[in-house]
Amino acid sequence: MSQYFDIGDETLWNPSNGASRMFQRQVAVFEAELELPSGIAPMENDECQISPDTFETFVNALLAKHRRTSHAIWLALSDGFTATVLVLAERAGIEVDWPRHGAAPEGPLEDVQVSTVTGMSGPSEGEAWAAGLRAKAQELSRRMPR
Repeated sequence: MSQYFDIGDETLWNPSNGASRMFQRQVAVFEAELELPSGIAPMENDECQISPDTFETFVNALLAKHRRTSHAIWLALSDGFTATVLVLAERAGIEVDWPRHGAAPEGPLEDVQVSTVTGMSGPSEGEAWAAGLRAKAQELSRRMPR
């Protein structure tokens, strides 16, 4: 069995039921974390519609949040979800403003990691940060069935 994540009549992703359930639960977590709707509707009859405008806002907020943190655990927990969202965004034709997101983080740093040895760490350099996320998304895209 599988489920469909669609925009209109176009299928962006057709994962197994288990992968779909896990992704949908993570969507709820990140909607709460960002205090924004994702644009990803509930699954009904094995189909889920994605609202492109709402999803675009969510994608950009997720990337901005990701860019403002340097906490290793937060990043480890969010990287797979973020890469999956980026694949869906690309398939939906959503333009990600990588230069803007790769620049110095907008707003205060959040969830920074502090060590008694090294002090407070900052976010990684912008181009390296963007390249790392893009590489994860590209690798994942090859494994995500439409």
